[in-house]
Amino acid sequence: MKKETKALIIESLKKQVEESPHFYIVSLEGLDSEGTVMVRRACFKAGVKLVVVKNTLFKKVLESTGNPEVQKLVPTLEGTSAIMLTQNANAPAKVIKDFEKSLGKPELKGAYVQECAYVGKENLDTLVNIKSREELIGDIIALLQSPVKNVVSALQASAGGKIGGIVKTLSEKEENK
Repeated sequence: MKKETKALIIESLKKQVEESPHFYIVSLEGLDSEGTVMVRRACFKAGVKLVVVKNTLFKKVLESTGNPEVQKLVPTLEGTSAIMLTQNANAPAKVIKDFEKSLGKPELKGAYVQECAYVGKENLDTLVNIKSREELIGDIIALLQSPVKNVVSALQASAGGKIGGIVKTLSEKEENK
C-alpha cells in the first residue's frame, strides 16, 4: 500500500473516531461471510458503524489522539480487528451480547466509552448496562415526577381521610423543624 493511501486511510479513521464519542474494538476472526453479514445488519439497525481496519493504521490513529485513556487500547490491536463506532454508548455492547450467544463472535477486545477505556471481554456486561444520555434523562425526569404524581393521586383519591392524613403529616413536619 502506498504511503499516500495509508495517510488518507488514517485521516479518514481519525475523522470517524472524532465524530463518534464511543468506539469498540472487536474481533470477527473465524466468522463466516453469513455471520459477518448478520453482524453488519444488526450494527446498521442499532446505529453502529462497523469498520474493518488494519491494526497498524488504527494504532497510529489512537496514538495521534494524545488521550491517555485511548492509549490503553493500543495493546488490544492484535489479530484481526474491527471498529464499532457509535453515538449511543451501549448499542455495540448489546449487539455483541446478542451474537455472543449464537455465533460466539464478535469478541470484545476493548472499548472507549464515556471517556473511559475498557480492556478485555470481561467488561461486556458492564458496557451493556451503561445507560445512554437519553435513558439517564428519562430516569431523572421520572424521579422528579414521582413525588408530584404521589401528591396529585392522593389529592384526587375519593377518601377524605387520606387528604386529612396528608395535611396532618405536613403540619407535623413543619412543627418539628
